[in-house]
Formats: sequence, structure tokens, C-alpha cells
Amino acid sequence: MQEDLELDFETLAVHSGLERSQFGEHAHALYLTSSFVAENAAQAAARFCGQEPGYIYSRFTNPTVTAFQDRLAAMEGAEAAVATASGMSAILALCMGHLKAGDHIVASQSLFGATIMLCNNYLAKFGISTSYANAADPESWRQALRPETRLFFLETPSNPLTEIADIAAIADIAHAHGALLAVDNCFCTPALQQPLKWGADLVVHSATKFLDGQGRVLGGAVVGSKAMVEPVYLFLRTAGPTLSAFNAWVLVKGLETLRLRVEAQSATALRLAQWLESHPQVARVYHPGLPSHPQHALAQRQQSAGGAIVSFEVKGGREAAWRVIDSTRVLSITANLGDVRTTITHPASTTHGRISPEARQAAGITEGLIRLSVGLESCQDIQDDLQRGLG
Repeated sequence: MQEDLELDFETLAVHSGLERSQFGEHAHALYLTSSFVAENAAQAAARFCGQEPGYIYSRFTNPTVTAFQDRLAAMEGAEAAVATASGMSAILALCMGHLKAGDHIVASQSLFGATIMLCNNYLAKFGISTSYANAADPESWRQALRPETRLFFLETPSNPLTEIADIAAIADIAHAHGALLAVDNCFCTPALQQPLKWGADLVVHSATKFLDGQGRVLGGAVVGSKAMVEPVYLFLRTAGPTLSAFNAWVLVKGLETLRLRVEAQSATALRLAQWLESHPQVARVYHPGLPSHPQHALAQRQQSAGGAIVSFEVKGGREAAWRVIDSTRVLSITANLGDVRTTITHPASTTHGRISPEARQAAGITEGLIRLSVGLESCQDIQDDLQRGLG
């Protein structure tokens, strides 16, 4: 594909990143090889030291992985991307590439449980400390700053309460201090939101979720400018939390239908959120598309749709929440999300079960909270499945 063409998102999703081999394949090729052969010793030396482009070893160079990276970068409006084995390894690689002992992170309170565990239990062991701010209040980020703060990290929308952070406002605070802003764009994907356009320096993905969209493989990515991505790539080259060629091949195909899937899922999610909000057994519903959402106006400005995640609190605490979950026959009881099949989980005992009760309370994760990741089923069938337990 010619580099000078200005193509729309949908066209980039099916054409970008495609470099055909000598065989002229129509779809992306799958390169299942551990290493690549040089023509001579001089070429091998030139490739290893970066003087000549070319593939060396699939831990850090593979054509199928490159295709996924290039396509995702194009869809995010970025210069570069580096792919990793999972979403969590993407966050780890970002931190290892850009931080050192003595540095400080400001992160949002409403983070995925494993991200909190990574910061508190592992980065802390190597002298990287973390403080937590209110994602929806830019001033709390300013107050959390320290002289050694080097990174702001947030999810927007957050997991599982779909809090919306003002990316531009928080980016301004970070940059005024000389810190970077990284945004986990897992819930929206570039189909609904492009954080780099709002001032973020780096974007993180769990490609396992919506980018694949069918629950098939694990993957992650860090996206940004070439200068921002390069330290992450160098860590991956050395440490090796690498995306496999097969998983990259699956993810490349997932990106082709991303916008179609996410927009359809978002529309169904909004309809379900509206129905749940009027249900007598539901205490509260969280979805950015609802006017009752605290950051509804910001979501309308920053995102093109509300997304496919709906969280809601049922009356009666854990017992009532588990009854709703156990009564379903169509929905999948799993903590994964972003699938064409609707998934349902109880965050307090699954995704956020390993963090302290105090941390869960601070993040607003109650015992009655249920999280839905809405798929492509009939809205009425999903509604009927929930009604079995809510009734």
C-alpha cells in the first residue's frame, strides 16, 4: 500500500500493514519460523547492529507480527507500535522501557485488578512507587504529583465502572511536569477513541479483548511515536514477552472487522443499559451513553460511542449478584471481555478479587456489582437471560 495515500479508518483496517511476499498472497501470510537466514556474514552483522533492515529472530522481528503492529499503529493514528504476549506484558514493557528505580507513577484508582497488583507488588520491589488519583478529577492528578513522577497511567473508560478521564486535561498536567501520559484504550479501541489525538504519549492495548473480538488468542501492544515506542521495543527484544506469529496473524484478521463489531456492540449495550436503569431490582447502572453517567458529556466529546461494557449494581449484594449470574443460560460466565459472545462476571470476586477490600471500596466496586461485556447476540435474548435472575 502506498504510504502517501490518505485512507479512512475502515480502509486502513483491511489494507494497512500488508506487505506481500514473492508469492503475491491476497491475505497476510503467517510466518511460523524461529529465525531468518542472511545471505552472508556481512548482512547478518549489519542486521544485528541495525545498519540494514531485515528479520533476524522471531523474539523481536517477525513479518506477521510487524503486519499487526503496523496496522494497529495506522488505526490509532500513531507512528509505531510494539506487540507483546498479553495486555499485562504490554504494561510491564512500557514501565520497564520508560521507568527506573526511584521513579513515581500516578495511576487512576479505577484500574484493572492485575494492573494494580503489578504496580503495588512488583514494580514497587524495584523501587518504582505508585500513587492513585481520581480518574474523573484532573485536579487530583495534580495533587498526586511528586518531583520524581515520570508517568501518568489511566484507563478510560475504566474497568469496571466506565469512569471517563479527561485525556487532554490530564495530559496537560503530566506534560507541564515533564511526565508521560499512557492510556489503556482496551474498552474503546481506536474504533471509538484515539487517545494520542487528545495528548496521550502512549496507548496500551490488551489485544486479547476487542482487537481479536472472538476470544481466540492472547496479545498486547504499546502504541505511540517512534521515540516513545523504541525503549519499549528494546526491553521486549531483551526480555522477550513476545507476541507469537500465529497470534499476530489472528489479531490482524480481527482488526479488519473491529469497527463493525464495536459499533454494533455499543448500540446493544446502550439499549441494555437503558433497560437495566429502569429495572426495580437494579440500584445503579454504569454506561457512558446514559445521561445519568457522571461524565456523559465528556464521553460524547471524547468517544464516538459509549462502548460495549455495562456494569450495574443489583439490590441484595453478592448473593443477589451471584443469583443473576448463575441464572443465565446464554451469557458466558467469564472474566474475559470484548468477545462476540456476551460475558458476565462479578468483579469483586474475580477481576478485582486479589486487591484489598479497602482498595475495592475506594474504586467503587461493591459486592452487588456485575459487569457485562456485550456481544453480538440479539439484545432481547440478552435481556431475557438477565431477567431470569433479576426476576
